[in-house]
Amino acid sequence: MIEIKTEEEIKNMRLAGRAVAESLAQIRDKIRPGMSTLDIDSIAVSVLEKMGAKPAFLGYRGYPATVCVSINEEVIHGIPSDKKIIKEGDLVSVDMGAIVNGFYGDAATTIPVGSIKPDEKKLLETTERALYEGLNAARDGARLGDVSNSIEKVASKKNLGVVREFTGHGIGRRLHEEPAIPNYGIAGTGPVLKYGMTIAIEPMFCLGSEEVKFLSDGWTVVTCDGLKSAHFEHTVLIREGECEILTKL
Repeated sequence: MIEIKTEEEIKNMRLAGRAVAESLAQIRDKIRPGMSTLDIDSIAVSVLEKMGAKPAFLGYRGYPATVCVSINEEVIHGIPSDKKIIKEGDLVSVDMGAIVNGFYGDAATTIPVGSIKPDEKKLLETTERALYEGLNAARDGARLGDVSNSIEKVASKKNLGVVREFTGHGIGRRLHEEPAIPNYGIAGTGPVLKYGMTIAIEPMFCLGSEEVKFLSDGWTVVTCDGLKSAHFEHTVLIREGECEILTKL
């Protein structure tokens, strides 16, 4: 069942979303070669504490950190470590969530560290553009397939792989609610979106094959061909016109 949120619930989700947005903004500003991925986690921990928010990922199904930091061929769920050092030219995907008064916000961004190659720049720009195409399609009366199809079309035009094993999702009282939101699909199909629904839209694209696999840690998901990937995400509120982005400053 897809939940409709009340105004009070949406207010709390805005607060959670702002905590996530502020954390990601500070990470983007401070990230440098030579930092560890655990340093990235520490920035988020500090921001959430200052904003009175709780980490959504820490302890979720046993996950051991506040953020997921995934580098280059790591698509999602990279576990922060003081041994994993960020280098010039890396693509660093940071995914995180926050909880305020029992309600969740969730967002992700992929950050280029220093100079990157033209195809990598295309990957980042295309994945972020696909996110916003999905957001543009997400409005009262549209169908879920409209959102998925909008994302897939952007990837297809640039010959990028679309990760299929992982999807966006509903969000609110829980980090993951109905519906699942694939980054591929047929327009005009699926559930009808309604005012008051809150969803997290998150395209994950790859430079090569869409095939992915888990590493031995049981969390980190990487591309099977070792080529780089990108991940962008926002939590949004469905409205009659444009959706409201809850995880944007």
